[in-house]
Parts: sequence; structure tokens; C-alpha cells
Amino acid sequence: MLQSADSIEGRERTTSIELRGISKSFLARDGSMTLAVDGVDIAIGASEFVSLLGPSGCGKSTLLSIIAGLIEQCALQYEMRGLPAQPHKARALALIASVGLAGFDTRHPWELSGGMRQRVAICRALIHEPPLLLMDEPFGALDALTRAQLQIDLQSIWQSSRKTVVFVTHSIEEAVFLSDRVIVMTPRPGRVREVIEIDLPRPRALTVRDGTVFADAIRRVNHLFQDMGVIRG
Repeated sequence: MLQSADSIEGRERTTSIELRGISKSFLARDGSMTLAVDGVDIAIGASEFVSLLGPSGCGKSTLLSIIAGLIEQCALQYEMRGLPAQPHKARALALIASVGLAGFDTRHPWELSGGMRQRVAICRALIHEPPLLLMDEPFGALDALTRAQLQIDLQSIWQSSRKTVVFVTHSIEEAVFLSDRVIVMTPRPGRVREVIEIDLPRPRALTVRDGTVFADAIRRVNHLFQDMGVIRG
């Protein structure tokens, strides 16, 4: 069951998304059924940044697709919706500038690096002011330096806009750095193994990774994955 904030009461945190008892199976080519996620209960607060973290095939993207029924994804969004882009040009230019791409607004996609294209993708997702931002491994194909910068950029955008963010990643460090809470998933069928609160002040500089709170959170996640056999040896 998927519920909106208006239908949920009595919680300390204003709930934006709530999943209750979510299970999802897929039909394989041989006719067998594969259980992707099983009995998942997740509550995500309004303006919260939550990461779904787990091994490949654990159903992270499946859960994101289930939530995606609430919202779709620069000016292209307005054109797709049949809306005039010109009145929103100022916002598009401001978003582009906020991710360090001022002066690149007239460039074609093939003229941009992979990191630049990811910045544009973030702007495109935010151009029509959605209340919810869903991100599925957005930085996975980038080099380490570009990835670190985009984590900083995304944090800055999130703090200024206070969108609810559900972020899928395989990177433990990325999840801990960006998130208010990290939801650790089991191997398939995906279940919630543990929800870890990340008690780090914001804004977070990259140097936060040198602290004991960050190290303790990383250690906790690693221990969970070792217990589940995801990390061996």
C-alpha cells in the first residue's frame, strides 16, 4: 500500500511517503516467478533525504519504480507537458548556474562531459518544482572526483529546496554522506534489514568522512552486509 502525507497522522515526522507490506514478483521467461521485494515497510518524511542501500538485485530500483507513480521528471519538461518554456527560462538558468554550468545553457548534450550531463539531469528533474525527487544510481558511472563534487552540489540543492529525496545507491560512503537515514536492504527478495539514522550536521563537507560518527555508520553498514553474506572474508 502506498499512502500520501495527507492520509497519515499521528507521527512525529510529517510523512511524505509510506510503504506498507510491499511485495513485488516478476514473471521470468521460463514461466517461474521471482520475488523481488517482500513485506517492505518504509516511512519517508517530508523534506527528508533517504537512501536505499543494498546489493544488486535486492529490489531497490523496484521500490523506486513503485514510488515513481507519484511524480515524473530543464525546459524540456515544460515542452513535454505542452507548457510554454519561456516564462520559466529564468528558473532554468538559475538551476544551471547552481550546479556550476553557467554559460553552458546553449550547449548540446554531446558537448558536455558525463558529469555535466548529470548536473543537467538534476536540473531537469527540479525545473517544475516537484515535491519528490527519485534518483536511481545517478552518479554510478562517474569518476571519483566528479562524483564527490556532484554529491556536494546535490546536498546544496536539496538544502535550498527541501525536496523529499529517495536515493538509490550501491555506495556505502555516498549513502552515509548524503542521507538523513540509510535503509539497508537484504539480498533478494529485498527486505528492510535495518534503518540507520545519520547523526551528522549539515551542510556536510567532505572532511566529515574523517570523523568518528561517519566511520561508525560505515562500520555498522559493513557489519550488516557481512552478517547477510553480501561481504565475505
